[in-house]
Amino acid sequence: MRRRRILSYLIVIWMTFLLAFPLTSAFASNKVYHIPIHNEVERGLHAFLERAFKEAEENNAEAIILDIHTPGGFVNAAGDIAMLMDATDIRTIAYINKDAHSAGAFLALHADEIYMVPNGTIGAAAVIDSAGNAADLKAHSAWVAQMEAAAESKNRNPIYARAMADVSVDLPEFRAGKGNLLTLSASEAKKVGYSNETVSNFQDLLKATQLDERDIVSIEPTFAEKLARFITNPIIVPILLSIASLGLVVELYSPGFGVPGIMGLSALGLFFFGHMVAGLAGYETLLLFIVGLALIIAEFFVPGGIVGILGGALILLSLILAGANMMQMIIAIFIALLVAIIGMVILMKFFGKKLHVLNKLVLMDATTTEEGYVSNVNRTELLGKVGKAITPLRPAGTILFGSERIDVVSEGGYVDVGEHVEVIKVEGSRIVVRQTEKEMEE
Repeated sequence: MRRRRILSYLIVIWMTFLLAFPLTSAFASNKVYHIPIHNEVERGLHAFLERAFKEAEENNAEAIILDIHTPGGFVNAAGDIAMLMDATDIRTIAYINKDAHSAGAFLALHADEIYMVPNGTIGAAAVIDSAGNAADLKAHSAWVAQMEAAAESKNRNPIYARAMADVSVDLPEFRAGKGNLLTLSASEAKKVGYSNETVSNFQDLLKATQLDERDIVSIEPTFAEKLARFITNPIIVPILLSIASLGLVVELYSPGFGVPGIMGLSALGLFFFGHMVAGLAGYETLLLFIVGLALIIAEFFVPGGIVGILGGALILLSLILAGANMMQMIIAIFIALLVAIIGMVILMKFFGKKLHVLNKLVLMDATTTEEGYVSNVNRTELLGKVGKAITPLRPAGTILFGSERIDVVSEGGYVDVGEHVEVIKVEGSRIVVRQTEKEMEE
């Protein structure tokens, strides 16, 4: 009885220990996460991979397989994704399912293992600027160093990584003599140690990595993440901002609020949505934009212009802070402003549009004669009439028309009292007379 009680106590203590300090090895997950890296490498992809890696780590995944098929992408995004790969303790496998070029090759080199399909390629990793030209020496040198470091970190010969990014490396046996970048086929990559094995398909990959008995968890980007990847593309950003600026400009020339305004605000909404999902913008940048917009609206009710200028500055600052690259955002904003200016010129010059919004800011009434506004009476009916000087004209003085006294100016010199004068010119309040022999009409 006593022995049974002691055994029960031991079992309870053991269970308590297991619950308090779970043994990872005893309860290790047998899940393998299959994550695609397709299309361009950009900041939206980084946000997706960050979520996928976090989920894999939370579930104690045994391995992460990165299914790579990409022509490359942006250096800053590739660098951030590489940091994700280096920071995880989970086994990472690059499955080059066709091409891993440029930033794709860089990411593959950060994986613990690389496997390629028979017609797969890896390389062609020269860094280029947004215009498609070779980057400056500073950017080129940094990128080459990063490629070499990626290879060395996984005990791969860095000379081939350098040749992928630097045309000065001479490897004629791999079609990469001086002046050409290195791109390795599957068999060549295996020969130089850049590929562990060539596999026909994903199932062969699982067998080669001894993961064929594991549960495969395929992670796909959500609709929001796909949209964010599209919106945050540096080519799409200036287009989106141009649509926003053009829509709002057209709205300024239209009475009320209609389709152009909705289009402009929707484009701005998409911009902030995509950049927030991608992790580039936070609520503070959105708040900055809203405050700027509120100040611009307040300008319609507060005279002076300072409030509107401050609001515009806050909006520009929020857009710049939301972007992945400050210089790229400045260029995108400049393009959008240029489109807005061209739109304004076309609307005013060719369509004769006027800013309806100014009706509430500027007094539009003109004090024209047609509207009944006159600064003085224009006495054109006096032309040709004769009056009598009742004061000397030197040359200004007063004459008499019947019982009406009128101030006049003589055309020439002095005119004595009692002389007759004829009105020869009327210029507003200025009436010019000339001495005459004609008699005044009674």
